[in-house]
Amino acid sequence: MDFRIGTRRIGPGQPVFIIAEAGVNHNGRLDLAHRLVDAAADAGADAVKFQTFRAERIASASAPRAKYQVASDSGDQSQVEMLKALELEPGDFRELAEHARERGLVFLSTPFDSESVDLLATLPVPAYKIGSGDLTNMPLLQRVAALGLPVILSTGMATLGEVEEALTWLRQAGDPPVALLHCTSAYPAPYDALNLRAMETLRQAFGCPVGYSDHSLGIEVPVAAVAIGACILEKHLTLDRSLPGPDHAASLEPAEFSLMVQAIRHIEVALGSPVKAPQPVEEDVRLAARKSIILKVPRAAGERIDESHLVIQRPGNGIPPRYLPAVSRMRAARDLPADTVLTWGDVQP
Repeated sequence: MDFRIGTRRIGPGQPVFIIAEAGVNHNGRLDLAHRLVDAAADAGADAVKFQTFRAERIASASAPRAKYQVASDSGDQSQVEMLKALELEPGDFRELAEHARERGLVFLSTPFDSESVDLLATLPVPAYKIGSGDLTNMPLLQRVAALGLPVILSTGMATLGEVEEALTWLRQAGDPPVALLHCTSAYPAPYDALNLRAMETLRQAFGCPVGYSDHSLGIEVPVAAVAIGACILEKHLTLDRSLPGPDHAASLEPAEFSLMVQAIRHIEVALGSPVKAPQPVEEDVRLAARKSIILKVPRAAGERIDESHLVIQRPGNGIPPRYLPAVSRMRAARDLPADTVLTWGDVQP
């Protein structure tokens, strides 16, 4: 499947598309949101992503908070109260989208309700990111699919059957290009729950570009995900991990995010080609480290050479050692001094 965000092609053999997930780490403050845009650009991300919602449209008054959300502050809020404090205004997203474009970033945001889908369409955004919590939300997926834009779908908490069902809804409602992100929806996610090999399962099962949305601590796992085939990498970005709020603790600070981007760029270059062949940078080492058949005593033209006259030594620009039995049955083709690195022109039957 050809998957593009704007003119940027995403998939095997292409540079990894790195999304700085600003999310709600602005804590409801537009000035912090703008600083997150700058931090994402300075760190080398390809895109910055926020979350678009109205609290009362996505959570009922009785909806509890997850344990990690409760642990992020000392208050006794409901989920809807927590979300209310993390909202941005509709006009803020237009301002942030323009800021992102000025900094050379793709602007994305995850909508959590149909009205937010429509708001993002007016900016416009080049693609929609759907969070793991809405993978089973058929009406929302159908609303997004009808717009025809590419969809990045996170699959945290999902079974393979649920992913298949979500893709069916998307296909039936508009059949947009889809990329799937493997994800473990825990904040932070422990290493033994990450199951990175599931990315390959998703790729084989659905033929979509696959990536990874990471909630683990540190940068090791995102780099490993790229090494085993992630085409898209999403990671939370915060200005300060000690800030109050549900997602800061599982996020990278700007300097860490920059190190992750650098490591990913190194890894994608290092993956190189599947062809096993000497690299140009190995040529001088090949000469210095490989060995050849060397004549250790002088031989006159026509004199027989036997194995007692030969040694295997560096450098590697002569007859390779595997031909020792053949050379030890030959004669000198010309007068040869001791320490001659033999070539085929030096010997004859």
